[in-house]
Amino acid sequence: MEQLKYQLKNIRRDKLCILTFLLPVIVGISIRLLPSMNFLGLGETSFGCVQNDLSKETISWLQSIGNLTEYETIETLKEGVNNPSTQLIGVLRHKNSIRTILSGDEFELYETIGKTLPQLYDMRADQSAFSKTIIPVSENSHSLKFLFIAMTLVTAMFMGCTFNSMNMISEKEEGTAFVNQILPMSMRAYLLQKLALGFLGGIVSAMVTAFLCIRTDAWQTSPLFLLVILSAYIASLVGLFIGHFSSGLMTGMVCIKIIMILFLAPPIIFYLTVSTDSAVYPLSYLFPSSAAFYGLMELLSGQMENLGLYLVILSIHAVLLTCLYFFIVTRKGNTRR
Repeated sequence: MEQLKYQLKNIRRDKLCILTFLLPVIVGISIRLLPSMNFLGLGETSFGCVQNDLSKETISWLQSIGNLTEYETIETLKEGVNNPSTQLIGVLRHKNSIRTILSGDEFELYETIGKTLPQLYDMRADQSAFSKTIIPVSENSHSLKFLFIAMTLVTAMFMGCTFNSMNMISEKEEGTAFVNQILPMSMRAYLLQKLALGFLGGIVSAMVTAFLCIRTDAWQTSPLFLLVILSAYIASLVGLFIGHFSSGLMTGMVCIKIIMILFLAPPIIFYLTVSTDSAVYPLSYLFPSSAAFYGLMELLSGQMENLGLYLVILSIHAVLLTCLYFFIVTRKGNTRR
């Protein structure tokens, strides 16, 4: 217990650990305070035109397929199109049709839309010849919100990694690590002592964030808690690896940043760009955060088809990392039996 109090004292002095704990909670509060935020509009195509340039029919057609903003002059329209923070497509009247203005640095999707828009406009009269499928907004309006919540929860679970790694690095710099080596402590007790603070902190951070972000039903509570426990344990173990191999504060900071990117980026990239039927998709399970991320997305969308698989994958990662850490520590003799 005294060791835990000492570790907690070190954590209170570390602004990075405090920020790692508070940041997901603050984001969760923001999501809770903005329950009516419409994330669907983030994915809509944006058009811009000059006032009194386009006909009412053209304006109505553009508004039916995206957002339309009117500018006073063509110069201000071009400034809006060239603004790096937007994906705006400029639309001008051209004879009996339209022409578009592109900045040249758009995403490929918006570049394709901009180049084909005049042709689509010319074919608008033939739209009745094509079948249309209308997807209800209620089924899709929360997809980006769920993605944002899952990213926030994965970040909260990562907190244990920062706690443990920074704690071990601080002990090395202060010389406490040498004292730990001569204490009459078993390997199991040493591991539990080092894991405890980051593990419990990750659980608290993730559960507080989950409570703020989502409204869970009774059937979702147990699976969510299992995901949080396994993910927080794995993150805490990774923190032990970083603290074990880092020679100083700067090395540890660099490792934490790299590991955090590996925790967040792969599951999001695979989820957004790779089909679940692809042979490449299972490779994402090499990253433990992927299983946690996919499980959270299923829970948020009300599904539980593959949740058991994700829990098994997380359990395998936890067992393998635990065995690997025991092997490394035993081999180098940094703990007492």
